[in-house]
Amino acid sequence: MLAHRRLADRAAGLMAQGTPFVQATVVRAQCPTSTRPGDSAIILADGSFEGFIGGQCAEGSVRSAAAALFDSGETLLLRILPEGEADFPASEGAETVVNPCLSGGAVEVFLEPMLPSMKVALVGTSPIADALELFAGHLGFVVQSCDSNALDLDDCGAVLISSHGRYEGETIRAALDAGAQFIGLVASKKRGRAVLDELALSDEQRRIVRTPVGLDIGAKTAEEIALSILAELVQAVRKDEIRPKMSRSRNRPESALDPVCGMKVVVGPDTPHLVVDGTDQWFCNPGCRTNYAEEHGLSL
Repeated sequence: MLAHRRLADRAAGLMAQGTPFVQATVVRAQCPTSTRPGDSAIILADGSFEGFIGGQCAEGSVRSAAAALFDSGETLLLRILPEGEADFPASEGAETVVNPCLSGGAVEVFLEPMLPSMKVALVGTSPIADALELFAGHLGFVVQSCDSNALDLDDCGAVLISSHGRYEGETIRAALDAGAQFIGLVASKKRGRAVLDELALSDEQRRIVRTPVGLDIGAKTAEEIALSILAELVQAVRKDEIRPKMSRSRNRPESALDPVCGMKVVVGPDTPHLVVDGTDQWFCNPGCRTNYAEEHGLSL
């Protein structure tokens, strides 16, 4: 219980800091195995692992599966089977991997990515801006109101501008320089086109800047316009046009294939490895490394 409590506190701290991680929880286990349902672990974006979901071989399979979830944002039910295992009942929708290094048993692990909400900068003061600030929080976005004269757009995946002609060009340029992937300008078609023409943007930059921003739902009131703007932002997120900044800037762990068993290995500071003729060889566990060294006459 103490280990579970410590891991829960660790997860809460990571969420408070906005640090992405994947929560892995054992939901089913078949003997012989060292884990049991309820055992859990945290996998960080750099591949580091905290907690317990079984031995090193099962841990390696979970690490590899978790690495892809930081980009997809999707949950995953992972079935880890030893080579030749046939009597572990299947689960609908689960992804199965066969780990030839497992000594026996099988395990099913639920992986859930815990990703920070997208940060949205709101520039300007207007009834539309007020409605955007009110609605965006309910949709799970983290809203940061910015003054046109003191922009702070770091870590903002999206920037929404409703400043009634004030500093629009400068704000768009600052948002592009900060790496925003969705920039919405509240303006008429005529003024929006004029602002973009003055900026002389590239085709890629023109794709990022949307004006007049908002889906065409026939909006009239400030609240309806805010709804249309957020609908376009949600559409961009769900269609994977934009992602929270951490998914673009995080240090992705390298991966390699174990030359003994063929397992995919996430390379980290504690991953067993050998340097052979100047080339790194990575292994899923010390046993594979020992077998490789013995087979090639290498000393450990």
